Amino acid sequence: MSSAQSLPSWSSASLTIDARKLLFSLSSFLAAAVTLAIVFSASLPRPWWALLTVYVTAQPMAGAFRPKMLYRLAGIATGAIVTIAVVPNLQNAPELLVLCMASWTGFCIYLAVLDRTPRAFLFQMAAFSSAVISFPSVENPADIFNTTAGRVAEMTVAILSVSMVHAMLQPWSATPVIRDRAKSFLRHARRWAGDVLSGDNREQENEHRRALASDVTELGMIAIHLPFDHRAAPITQRRVIALQQQLANTIPLASAAANRLDLIEREHGLQPELSGLLVRTMDWLGSANSQTAHVRPLIDECERLARQAEDRRDWPSLLAASASVRLAQFLNAFATAQRLANRIGSPGRLKFRDEDEQSFRLARDHGVAVLAGAATAVAIMLYCAVWILLAWPSGSATAAFAALITCSFAAHDDPSPMIGRYLKATLKTFPLAAFYLFVVLPRVDGYEMLMITLAPALLWMGYIQADPRRSPEALPMFSCFIVAMGFLARFQADFYVFVNTGLAQLGGIVTTLAVTRLFRTASARWTLRRVMRANWTELAVLADIRRPFRPGDWTARSVDRLGQIAQRVVAAPPGDDLHAADSLADLRIGRNVIPVRKALSHVPHDLRHDLGLVLAGIADHYRARTRLSKIVPADVGLLVPIDRSIDGLLAHPLDEYRRQALRALVAMRCNLFPEAAAPVLTTGKTTTLHMVQGGRV
Repeated sequence: MSSAQSLPSWSSASLTIDARKLLFSLSSFLAAAVTLAIVFSASLPRPWWALLTVYVTAQPMAGAFRPKMLYRLAGIATGAIVTIAVVPNLQNAPELLVLCMASWTGFCIYLAVLDRTPRAFLFQMAAFSSAVISFPSVENPADIFNTTAGRVAEMTVAILSVSMVHAMLQPWSATPVIRDRAKSFLRHARRWAGDVLSGDNREQENEHRRALASDVTELGMIAIHLPFDHRAAPITQRRVIALQQQLANTIPLASAAANRLDLIEREHGLQPELSGLLVRTMDWLGSANSQTAHVRPLIDECERLARQAEDRRDWPSLLAASASVRLAQFLNAFATAQRLANRIGSPGRLKFRDEDEQSFRLARDHGVAVLAGAATAVAIMLYCAVWILLAWPSGSATAAFAALITCSFAAHDDPSPMIGRYLKATLKTFPLAAFYLFVVLPRVDGYEMLMITLAPALLWMGYIQADPRRSPEALPMFSCFIVAMGFLARFQADFYVFVNTGLAQLGGIVTTLAVTRLFRTASARWTLRRVMRANWTELAVLADIRRPFRPGDWTARSVDRLGQIAQRVVAAPPGDDLHAADSLADLRIGRNVIPVRKALSHVPHDLRHDLGLVLAGIADHYRARTRLSKIVPADVGLLVPIDRSIDGLLAHPLDEYRRQALRALVAMRCNLFPEAAAPVLTTGKTTTLHMVQGGRV
């Protein structure tokens, strides 16, 4: 147990203090004290820069700041090398210098947005460090080497101090955070699945489903950071990845089961056996104390009903079998996820099947990354042009602050709301900075008294930084408070400098906000369309029998894209056709393509031909969506090979591959043609009744 976990929480009627947040704030403050002591002793030129780096680098989870430490140091070195190489050679051409540094910054942001792993911190820091070193040096390029050496030394001291202090005080591990996050997801999934299967709260289904999809993606991103957490053993990362996969399975499986149940109830009515099974499933989901051991009889009963229904070989029975199978798979995935969540951080080995040996693969989009990099470069060029044209003495500081904000929020589709909150937090902190600079610090003598007087403000801001809900407010508060006071080797309370520095910060924030609203407000919708088109393109490739078959890679990327689409579709305006795009239905269809492709080598030649026509129709359907960049219904002609394949499979003994393919085809038909009339199944041929009303099948 870590020292943070062993600490209690003190509470009263008006005050509650979280011990873990307080420990994090104390650790950061101690790192700041160590950093200032070293910087003052070494007479480095900008102590305030080192102090700010302490709080920029510190993160509440050990697994978050360790990769940042390594990659930030590499990014600082890269940015410094680029600065020394570029600034002296372009010192007589400030326009070319700005163009070159803006292009370099945009390129780094492109790489950071594209990567989406801890390596992104390297590119982000390279962009930021080169910008904040080079722009203030435009007016005095002859001293660029000493300036760069000073910035690198200050930032390096700060990063190493943070790492050592947090390591000594043993901040809490990422493992309990992940365990709590997973259990919270399971509670939400249990409630959502219960509502979906019972048919209640359908008006909130999309909202809850999007939240769950975002949580699954977040859990996968946390798993990427786990190797950098010294308290997380490798087996824990494997458990988190397995948990992420099981949680990802629960969403489409519960949705598919609900889809089949709706069709059965609408067309035929639920049979007593299936209705009773559904009631017992709802009871298990609704019980807060439900044990995973109690779910096994439910799963066995679902599988028994499915096989009995498939043996009857008529369409209502196939629908009932599909609902029972998806219900069994959902219960199995949910129970497995519950067991994995309970065992995260506990000793013991975890056995994996070959198909479970999948890592969390991220879906990357070069177009989105290019947009983010280009917007960053254009923004930097614009506010540097204003600075040069106005010949503002503090314009270099404005450019530096604008670069900080632009680089920090470049990965967001529309950063303007976050930059707006950044501006509000900065404005709220200026009075505190003025009080310290002109009232408190003039009465302080010596390093020890300085740290004592700074403790209340820095501990309070550090406590805010440790709160996930309020942490975005912390960076602007630290930036305003630390930069406004200067923290030079000798105290200087100059009101003119204070106001000018404050205006430079506000100018950088306001300029960045204006540029962001001008260039980036429409990108969320544009990005959403690109993600959806990428999803459709990969579905077409998955169904194309001429292309390599890599179902594991597709599943991992599609789950990641499901989270991306869920996060972005909320930003689409009401009535937009993007709301009609059901990425979960696409995921279900893709998962049904996989058993069909696996069954190709296990069926007779004629049936293989029909299955090939089904896969070709699926590929053509998603190619059409990609080409038109909009949702189009599936071609009615695809019903014929689907129904013929179902009938052909029923005419042969069902081994495991054929049974899975049969279930996939039934599910595929329900997803693509929910309004189609039931097929008339015979032995060897199929008659399909098509009803076309208002353009719908």
